[in-house]
Amino acid sequence: MLPTVNRGRASSGGYRNNSVLPQYLRRIVKYQQMDMEYTFWQMRHLCTSPKVVYQQTKYHKQTKNQWARDDPAFTVICGILLAVAVSSFCAAYGHSVAQAIFTVASVVILHFLLAGISLATICWFLSNHYLREEIAAHTHVVEQRVEWLYAFDVHCNSYFPLFVILYVLQYFLSPLLLAHGFVPTLLSNMLYFVALSYYHYLNFLGYDVLPFLERTIFFLYPIGILVILFPLSLLAGFNPCRFAMNLYFE
Repeated sequence: MLPTVNRGRASSGGYRNNSVLPQYLRRIVKYQQMDMEYTFWQMRHLCTSPKVVYQQTKYHKQTKNQWARDDPAFTVICGILLAVAVSSFCAAYGHSVAQAIFTVASVVILHFLLAGISLATICWFLSNHYLREEIAAHTHVVEQRVEWLYAFDVHCNSYFPLFVILYVLQYFLSPLLLAHGFVPTLLSNMLYFVALSYYHYLNFLGYDVLPFLERTIFFLYPIGILVILFPLSLLAGFNPCRFAMNLYFE
């Protein structure tokens, strides 16, 4: 459920935000209402110049009075591309059609959608309860909150470059990454380190663009954990690519 605000004029905006999610879900089955050109523009710039994408988010707020996208095209396209990529892995390393269907469904539904919903909800909760700027009681400034759908948008934006690295690039490099030895282990760890770090960096950009949030550097803290885990993983000889492939294809 999308958050509402409690003050005067802000309340009407809250009711408006509550109507966004049903409209968003209805447009999923209406291909004609999806802006595919803009979606692919966003995907390209998320991999090259992500700040440009969030600059456009500011314009969207000014024109439509909401931070979240009202077009589900990004989520739909990302899910389709993910299904195609996982199908390619299944064709190369899978054992049966049934296993392929199960793997594709589990990655798209569990890893992308359900995990994304969970992460978006956590970030939405933390942002609204701990990162919003305090507004003095005597001021007439409208209280602003992070929309849940915007938190999910941020996850989808952050997920796409991760998808490119861990599903597309890893697919073509998998013969090298799955080999035994220090070099494949090093490259595999570097691949996952870059992908996960970039995910959290884009997550940070998504919340840092909101003018009513402070201390958004909090979203960069997981990168510090990855910096610590990277050498430990190398010393342990852990190959995340081989681990992921064994998890799905034994």
